[in-house]
Amino acid sequence: MPATFRILLCQLNPTVGDLSGNAAKAVDAHRDGAARGVDLVALPEMFLTGYQTQDMVMKPAFLDHVEQVLAGVAEDCADGPALAIGAPLREGDALYNAYFILKGGKIHSVARKHHLPNEDVFDERRLFDHGAVSGPAALGPLRLGTPVCEDAWHEDVVETLAETGAGVLLVPNGSPYYSGKYDRRMNHMVARVVESGLPLVYLNMVGGQDDQIFDGGSFVLNPGGKLAVQMPLFDEATCEVEFVEGSEGWQAVSGDLAELPTLAEQEYRAMVESLRDYMGKTGFSKVVLGLSGGVDSALVATVATDALGPENVHCVMLPSEYTSKESLEDAAAVAKALGVRLDSVPIAAGRAAITETLAPLFEGREPDVTEENIQSRLRGLLLMAMSNKFGEMLLTTGNKSEVAVGYATIYGDMAGGYNPIKDLYKTRVFATCRWRNENHSGWMKGPAGVVIPPRVIEKPPSAELREGQKDEDSLPPYEVLDAILHMLIEEDASVADCVAAGFDRETVKRVEHLLYISEYKRFQSAPGARLTRKAFWLDRRYPIANRWRDPS
Repeated sequence: MPATFRILLCQLNPTVGDLSGNAAKAVDAHRDGAARGVDLVALPEMFLTGYQTQDMVMKPAFLDHVEQVLAGVAEDCADGPALAIGAPLREGDALYNAYFILKGGKIHSVARKHHLPNEDVFDERRLFDHGAVSGPAALGPLRLGTPVCEDAWHEDVVETLAETGAGVLLVPNGSPYYSGKYDRRMNHMVARVVESGLPLVYLNMVGGQDDQIFDGGSFVLNPGGKLAVQMPLFDEATCEVEFVEGSEGWQAVSGDLAELPTLAEQEYRAMVESLRDYMGKTGFSKVVLGLSGGVDSALVATVATDALGPENVHCVMLPSEYTSKESLEDAAAVAKALGVRLDSVPIAAGRAAITETLAPLFEGREPDVTEENIQSRLRGLLLMAMSNKFGEMLLTTGNKSEVAVGYATIYGDMAGGYNPIKDLYKTRVFATCRWRNENHSGWMKGPAGVVIPPRVIEKPPSAELREGQKDEDSLPPYEVLDAILHMLIEEDASVADCVAAGFDRETVKRVEHLLYISEYKRFQSAPGARLTRKAFWLDRRYPIANRWRDPS
């Protein structure tokens, strides 16, 4: 009979810092594997601590606790299959991102991460030491190589494992989502399989952590790069995979191939799951937001409803004398379609009181943007008061285009705890609203059908802070603005590059200027779901005080 080896892949959602909760998940997974009679239960990178822990992983008391909990997991999982789990490893003055195989109540083997990513949202060279490349672990008939995440994006670690007798590669990951990430992972893993001639398991975690969302999508490749197993994107799931040793080495038995959603659905689901986990992992269950009748707040209300359910979403219209009848109607229509609570809190009296209070100081000066921003800041004050009183997290509603050029009022409409659309350009907001009106899935807690009326999507955007105001009074058309911002931010393009692409130089220079002078606002803005490789915060880090401008 040919040798076989069965692995239970556990694509699960840990919580950063919840060592006991993550350990309990690991033990439950091990029990499931024992009941199935598998040889190994595998969990993702840094599962015991959650990922990313950032500087917390350098705290001695935290590492003491990790060692204590890891020993407890080994003891609880002493009988039955081996358990593979990621956790930090402290050895003297060195600290490693490590992957442990526990067996018989003890640590059976440890792989230390060799390549430490230091781009995008990662800063692992600041936290960890480079581990030496180790050989495979012997488990029954199989020698298992475990290159940790980034180690499988390079040739050398996998090459060493293949040369030292590995029969199967298990790659544990904490790989966060951005649009198109799955294809990039697949391309790298196929390359490793082709180079090594070994089957490969790519095991990723799921769940949100601050601005990042881990999207799962674990898979198994056979020699030659053929897909044998595909796990779903974004869902917690387990999958039993059997490997059989033949004359040409180990092969995975083909299993289920989950259907992958479109990029539009992935992007929307990333926003939903990111908000859902941010709420759950910070202890909130309900949200409040200002529903203006505009497209941005309508989309945030929809994302919140799909994440938390309509009973947990509280919308508030805060009209002034500049709020149009259409905006009042549109806000009511969105709230009715979603089935959420809508209150109206007029701000005219409060604005008049503030204007009167400031009148002696402002005497002799013409009204300007100051008075406009008082409206926004008064709305922020009232919404924060409701957040405090009712224990509801305040959501902000600025899209990436507005966040980029500072078309938002600090301490006003920027007030709040989370922004689901922070990394979504305005043109993508329109497209996402249309997509949501036409699509519905079981993971959405909101109703099916048209939840954002077409008029909300089609009307000219306006902050309604003065009579007849339109966004395009202050900004280029969003199609032009977003295209320029995409070049300046996502592509790090020069002004000359933008001009060569057909954009007016004066417009590009104005957008560049707004981008740089708004850095201080972004520094104080709420976190939001990361959808691209150039999300504001960890992906793109610029100085606040900055006089450089592109001279091209």
